[in-house]
Amino acid sequence: MKSAKPFDAQRLDMERFARDAGQLQGRWLLAALPRLAESQVDGVAPAGREVLWEAHGQRVDRLGAPAEVWLHLGARATVRLQCQRCLNPVDVVLEVDRSFRFVRDEREAAELDAQVEEDILVLDRSLDLQALVEDELILALPLVPRHADCRYPAAVEGEPAPTGADPVVAERPHPFAALAALKRRLT
Repeated sequence: MKSAKPFDAQRLDMERFARDAGQLQGRWLLAALPRLAESQVDGVAPAGREVLWEAHGQRVDRLGAPAEVWLHLGARATVRLQCQRCLNPVDVVLEVDRSFRFVRDEREAAELDAQVEEDILVLDRSLDLQALVEDELILALPLVPRHADCRYPAAVEGEPAPTGADPVVAERPHPFAALAALKRRLT
């Protein structure tokens, strides 16, 4: 029997959400996710940027065992990061598509985490879905953000950067060049 009470994304009763095959979706301003906002250029989310998200609950009955509680989560956001090649801002699209299985306590979570590949969380009466979405988007951040067609180093005086080999490597002298020159002088 489905409950008539609406679900609250910031205090989500996961057992009821799964039992009722609940569905939620919405938008949050990127600035409402402070830890994700800090990762952006200048530590500030661009005005008006949003996180689109959706969540679906599922209860899976098992013969001779307690039912499993699942949360299927999807989220998408565009963040402004600093390109690690040219150091200019770059917009990066983050996408999350994850499923979480909930268990009763930390001990069970630790045991299952070593045995299964699925994501395991401890069942709580009040799940903060916004915090979970923020965590997953942070985990989706690239280790080394950069433009797809970055022209490093940034063009100076209108000169385009060389193409082909990495210009940083091409500009560095060989580490033993000075030693070879000294050896030539001594012989």
